[in-house]
Amino acid sequence: MIETVTAATLPEYEEFIQKHPKGHFLQSSLWGKVKDSWKWEAILCRGADGAVRGSLAVLIRKVPMLPYTLMYAGRGPVCDSHDEKTLQELTEGAAELAKKYRAYSLMMDPDIESSDVEFIQIMKRLGYQHKESGKNFEGVQPNYVFRLDVKGKTEEELMAAFHQKTRYNIRLAGRKGVEVICCDESNLGEMLHHFAAIMKETGERDGFITRPESYFASLMQHMGDHARLYMALYNSKPVAGTLAIHFGNKVWYLYGASSNEYRNVMPNYLLQWNMIQWAVECGCDIYDFRGVSGDLSPENPLYGLYLFKKGFSGQLTEFCGEFEKIYKPVVNVAVNTGMKTMRSVRHANFVRKTKGKGPEKGQKSE
Repeated sequence: MIETVTAATLPEYEEFIQKHPKGHFLQSSLWGKVKDSWKWEAILCRGADGAVRGSLAVLIRKVPMLPYTLMYAGRGPVCDSHDEKTLQELTEGAAELAKKYRAYSLMMDPDIESSDVEFIQIMKRLGYQHKESGKNFEGVQPNYVFRLDVKGKTEEELMAAFHQKTRYNIRLAGRKGVEVICCDESNLGEMLHHFAAIMKETGERDGFITRPESYFASLMQHMGDHARLYMALYNSKPVAGTLAIHFGNKVWYLYGASSNEYRNVMPNYLLQWNMIQWAVECGCDIYDFRGVSGDLSPENPLYGLYLFKKGFSGQLTEFCGEFEKIYKPVVNVAVNTGMKTMRSVRHANFVRKTKGKGPEKGQKSE
């Protein structure tokens, strides 16, 4: 039985996705508040005993100049990946939402690994188009991530498993006087300002578009105790920062930024160690380093990012990719063509503005 999540059932919904092994903060109503330019809706289905056995949250956004919307379910659905009956009911519930909001398409990128062939086959039978992501960061969410198993492990056991160079750099940062602080109400506003400035510097160096300070402030406000901002100080000066989220059985490294100065004192290594310690403290199963490239050739400009995360002895994880349910094929083609053109123009403008500010060829920050 499918039902729309209401104010009365929202606590039950949130409890379900927090306890489920495939639960994800992107499926939370809290994330819906962060993405305030989208409308958030969720559905759930129950078993014969009345217990929730599956859910799907979508973000809904109107297409500019057209009377249609796009629905996106980040890391959804949340259910047993081989429960075809539940997946079918959630698909039918999503179709009802599509009618209500005149959605031309539903896009989702489940937290399911590429080796789960049975899940992929079920989704195809339910009418989804399987869109395998590229090797780099072509999708909405990264298709390749590094995950560290921290379940039941002590800090000493984890540290001992790191690569020797990684252990050395964590300790070097401490010896050099780098201090990592977890921001609280007394300093969050000030440190968010520094973090956004360092993030802008990082984007200009590494060639990606960054978000404004207001976005990070909204994220910290709405995610509440689920989110932490860590800042690395050197000689009392903020030189790097990370933003992490704890939800369910995982901690995610969501955003990271580092100044062009003082990178030799290895603040990024100490920041990662502090976030891993948080995962241990919370009794998590997984610490998720998030995205890396699936192209592991040393010639890839993103190879340095891979090596940095690999040093913490995590496991390279490939997700199954994106699935799309198309409700209005003609509109889908038109919108996708327009969006590709818009992204190309925006990227070209960004490259032109930052020309000469980026790293030397082949260089990549952690």
